[in-house]
Amino acid sequence: MNVAREGIPFILIAAALAAGSFGMALLRRSWPLWLLAFVLTVVALWVAYFFRDPERTGERGDALVVSPADGRVVMITDVDEPSFVHGKATRISIFMNIFNVHVNRYPVTGAVKYVHYNPGKFMNAAADKASLDNEQMSVGLETNGKLILVRQIAGAVARRIVTYSKVGDAAAQGERFGLIRFGSRVDVFVPTNSKVRVKIGDKPVAGTTVLAELP
Repeated sequence: MNVAREGIPFILIAAALAAGSFGMALLRRSWPLWLLAFVLTVVALWVAYFFRDPERTGERGDALVVSPADGRVVMITDVDEPSFVHGKATRISIFMNIFNVHVNRYPVTGAVKYVHYNPGKFMNAAADKASLDNEQMSVGLETNGKLILVRQIAGAVARRIVTYSKVGDAAAQGERFGLIRFGSRVDVFVPTNSKVRVKIGDKPVAGTTVLAELP
């Protein structure tokens, strides 16, 4: 199983704690320590599972917007987007729980034109106001003259957004561009005349599910 490189320190720490607790249990022959060792082993396995980074394939094309995140579609709405689109856009919001893969992928092929970090709160990422008030990182992409914005949003548990993108980078559809540790959300802003191919409640897969078709 491939794991995200950002997760390796967490995996090693969790594994060391589990191994150390087993060593203490063997040394002292204590049932409470055996129970602790079992619990820490389960936690270590979950940490490794959380940071998994599977390869992804799916439909590709200049007119397609593929999902940047695993999770559940919680909102599809037209909004004003002043920072990069500078106008109306359709926002597709994907909420990631602690069991989803948290590696994020580029939805389109193009050029990175905008990268902006905004500090903020850590309220429930599924809430509408999270798109404005929570800590977030925005990556603006230009593809064939169209502007697509991807916004990584921290949640009540997530406290660390990782973004590799830099202005001037070439973005390849389906390739990794970042990660959010623990529960969080990703918003995708597409032109309002795009054909949205998902609905609220759908569970897209990053790099595989097509969210929309560009006009």
